[in-house]
Amino acid sequence: MANATNVLASGIEITGSIKFSNDMIIDGKIDGEITSEKGKVTIGENARIKGDIKAGEVKLYGKVDGTIKSERCELKSSSELKGDITTKMLSTEEGAVLCGRTDIGG
Repeated sequence: MANATNVLASGIEITGSIKFSNDMIIDGKIDGEITSEKGKVTIGENARIKGDIKAGEVKLYGKVDGTIKSERCELKSSSELKGDITTKMLSTEEGAVLCGRTDIGG
């Protein structure tokens, strides 16, 4: 299981911090911090996150109320972020909503 992917499916609600090292797909509700040193986190269309996200790569399809810190961040057309982004590479699709500041390349 070299690159195992962890999944939190729709219908799951967690209050508290999540820490992981591989890849993670979240499609549920999280009230807390999501952290990974170099892992990739995908926030699904049904996901509702209230808290900060720090990961190697973040793909956002759902809604996040908090900051994102990553090496690479992708805001998909269905995404909504209320918070700041600090990333080296940012990709934003038409239709994505961002209410916050961006710090790119730093």
